[in-house]
Amino acid sequence: MGSRRWPPVADPRQAPRKAVVLAAGRGTRMKSLTDDCPKPMLPLAGRPMLAHQMDRFASAGIERVCIVVGYRAEMIRQYFREHPPAGVEIDYALQPVPNGTGSAALLTREFVSESPFLLTFGDILVDPQAYEKLYELSPGSEIVLALATIDDPYRGGAVYVEGERVVRIVEKPPKGTSTTNFVSAGIYLFRPEIFNRLSELTPSVRGEYDLTDAIHATVRAGKIVRYFEVPGFWRDIGRPEDLGPATEFVRKS
Repeated sequence: MGSRRWPPVADPRQAPRKAVVLAAGRGTRMKSLTDDCPKPMLPLAGRPMLAHQMDRFASAGIERVCIVVGYRAEMIRQYFREHPPAGVEIDYALQPVPNGTGSAALLTREFVSESPFLLTFGDILVDPQAYEKLYELSPGSEIVLALATIDDPYRGGAVYVEGERVVRIVEKPPKGTSTTNFVSAGIYLFRPEIFNRLSELTPSVRGEYDLTDAIHATVRAGKIVRYFEVPGFWRDIGRPEDLGPATEFVRKS
């Protein structure tokens, strides 16, 4: 990995040097691969995907990361005790009940404090330039979303845009019902105000507190939520067949 850093800014306090990684789930779509291992710890080229993610954070200038753990949390803690990542300090937050991404993110409020921060998931791999693009769009934005284009975003958050702004998000819409091809790529830049939205969430029809609902509440409040399409490589490693392309990516990068 290179030594890329965030672009210089007039006020260094605005540079997002913190990241939150949601990694509490088991990853049931990985079937037996996660019987004894949380999905973010599945190996890619001999190292857990979370370790590769830490490399990319460091190359983008991130200095502190809070990993939200749950399923087999000690496996994650032990790995990073034995293999501390270069240039990144790791904190942890425990999500004892897997009741949604919104409640998981809310656990990091104290860690984030007053700084803008990146948030992503432990099974998302991208080029570091995606993190840089988040920062470029952050001035004047309440939230910045990275988006990917797919045939049907029914497995994730379907995102509707007008001009440079996000105007609507639908979490896991029924298959074939979306009129957008944009799906949330699982990479965000938030300001600490997002925690006010997270604390007001109510359970979805699936009984979960969804991060997407907090983002949509921000949109409805008229705040500026901007977006960009992910440059370079992007992979949401959700199924066994995703491991091959992800492994090839980390071998080449």
